[in-house]
Amino acid sequence: MRNTDIQVVIADMIEPFLEQEGFELVEVEYVAEGGNRYLRIYVDKEGGIDIDECGRISEHVSKQLDESDPIPDAYILEVSSPGAERPLRNERDYERAVGKDVHILTQIPIEGKREFEGVLLSCNESHLQVKVVKKETINAIPRELITQARLAIRL
Repeated sequence: MRNTDIQVVIADMIEPFLEQEGFELVEVEYVAEGGNRYLRIYVDKEGGIDIDECGRISEHVSKQLDESDPIPDAYILEVSSPGAERPLRNERDYERAVGKDVHILTQIPIEGKREFEGVLLSCNESHLQVKVVKKETINAIPRELITQARLAIRL
């Protein structure tokens, strides 16, 4: 099974529990690093998530994984918050980020740049409008060209 398939299987398996408990599944990541495999589950909720909640989720998910055993290899399970620079993955993430600082990377240059940081002014299904730090507004960053988007912390 490919890593992306494993991520989808895990997300489908744990999402009902998380939603029932008032949490949001932000991302499932299954990666090899330094000779080990890691299953990382990023979870959030309104107002943020604390370490005790991560521990409770980890226990529940661990039991589910032990019962269904969807991953053939040994791995290390990590459950955590997505952090202050939370990735923007879906429409809901983008809508919540309007008015906040974001960091955007694109596949190809737009107006000579592939990296944009500023305030997300608006979003729709095809474009983002970002007020770039110390620059003019970029009226159209096509969504299909975005390779990475996340909240940003401006210092």
